Amino acid sequence: MTIRVGTRGSKLALAQTECVISQLSSLFPELVFEKVIIKTKGDKILDAPLSKIGGKGLFVKEIEEALLKGEIDLAVHSMKDVPSIIPEGLEIACIPERESPFDVWISNYKHISALPSNSKIGTSSLRRLSQLKRIRKDLKILPLRGNVDTRLRKWREGQFDGIILAEAGLKRLGIKIDYKRFSIEEIIPAVGQGALGIEVRKDNKKIKEILSKIHSKETEVCVKAERSFLRTLEGGCQVPLGAYSWIKDSKLFIIGFISDLEGERFYKVKEEGNVDEAEKIGERLAKKLLKAGGEEILKEIYERV
Repeated sequence: MTIRVGTRGSKLALAQTECVISQLSSLFPELVFEKVIIKTKGDKILDAPLSKIGGKGLFVKEIEEALLKGEIDLAVHSMKDVPSIIPEGLEIACIPERESPFDVWISNYKHISALPSNSKIGTSSLRRLSQLKRIRKDLKILPLRGNVDTRLRKWREGQFDGIILAEAGLKRLGIKIDYKRFSIEEIIPAVGQGALGIEVRKDNKKIKEILSKIHSKETEVCVKAERSFLRTLEGGCQVPLGAYSWIKDSKLFIIGFISDLEGERFYKVKEEGNVDEAEKIGERLAKKLLKAGGEEILKEIYERV
């Protein structure tokens, strides 16, 4: 049996897909996995921030279309790229164990506090930008897109004094470089950061049965809480927001924030509850943030778009 696996063509997307295939191959040696590379709109437009060209759904739309047409059997996504609403007929059937959800600081300066005034920081994420401005208002935060290698090259060439990347990407690519991990007190991750989602057609029972063997219930619960938070806020790439959920002593915890574009009005809340109420907890967190001032921020941002 040959299983066609849809993926983006970037080094990181291929590494993530290879990781999934490797896990499945060790459990099902009789299966053959064929990678099908699909170029998405997000891969084609590299000279503009995602917030300006339509958000993260740009990295999954063409892959989902191939899935619905039956051209592929499953698709491997970064969960942080998956919109909160999944197309009719499809579902995220499997979320393997999560890699690090954290952001990291890469620079010759050990910490942001050591940077000279007006230093140039590279990131195209409004989530990172608004939180960076909370730490240092005097920095120049400039757009940085492209794959991980491109971003690192631009930093090494001196275009930036420091850049921020997801730790999961560096680990999955096996890149050895000195970095400092941000704590969630400093920078809250993106919803689903570090987690992979494997999307299938809802009626494909055979594929779903195979994928169940590498599914992580704990990661699913945490990501469910985070995505419920995102769905309730109806937030996309145009809004600086983030959330991270974890389980400790059989309790589910989630921390989230929403901010204006300058990091001036910044609301952060923590919520907790029973593990079996993940979606309710994420929703509760979002509603608290809306009440605190998030509703006004969302209205202002969407009026500009």
